[in-house]
Amino acid sequence: MKRFYTAASVTGDGPFGVALDGRALRTPARVPLAVPTAALAAAIADEWNAQGDQINPRAMPLTGLANAAIDRVAPDAPAFAARLAGWGESELIAYRADGPASLLAGQAEAWDRWVDWFARRFDAALTLTSGVMHVPQPPATLARIGAAFAAFTPFQLAALDPVVSITGSAVLALAVAAGELDADAAYDIAHVDARWQEEQWGRDPLAEQAEATRRADLAAAVHFLRLLEG
Repeated sequence: MKRFYTAASVTGDGPFGVALDGRALRTPARVPLAVPTAALAAAIADEWNAQGDQINPRAMPLTGLANAAIDRVAPDAPAFAARLAGWGESELIAYRADGPASLLAGQAEAWDRWVDWFARRFDAALTLTSGVMHVPQPPATLARIGAAFAAFTPFQLAALDPVVSITGSAVLALAVAAGELDADAAYDIAHVDARWQEEQWGRDPLAEQAEATRRADLAAAVHFLRLLEG
């Protein structure tokens, strides 16, 4: 799409909108785009102002997350929250390798801290296992994870969606939401196994490109979360 506007600006005093040449920006569902904080609205306006002659949606991740919050999450936020919480049933940091020792050590170093953090923060324990066979988490643990996600707003849930899917971890997503982890740390913690494989066999250029995209998506999601804080 060719650029059809001169400038984007923030409107309103809460919730905050974005206008393109004075006309309200709308979501794909044609709902006026309105966000909770001035900081987020300003960042979205900046994305639109940074566009060249052609509009590139891929270069506007904050706009995309706001659209998702309004069009996809808000209509049924409880169901969306439950889906994200469901990742706790196969929680990444609860599944340890059978070996070798170097991989087990790497997993323990990266993950044990967050197993302990979750236990302290939510007064609930994760059941750890080795191998790929599914081991159910305690119902009380899943209930705590479900309640934590249910408490998030649609905008927070929209940002946590890529955090959960990229890390494969409900617990790491909760740590990100709590401000305990930044994007790079969350990515690295979640990809201990991949790093170990690279140490054994080297890095693949195509895999590096895919990783750069995932890192960028995760960084945008965490930035979105922080902008929601004002």
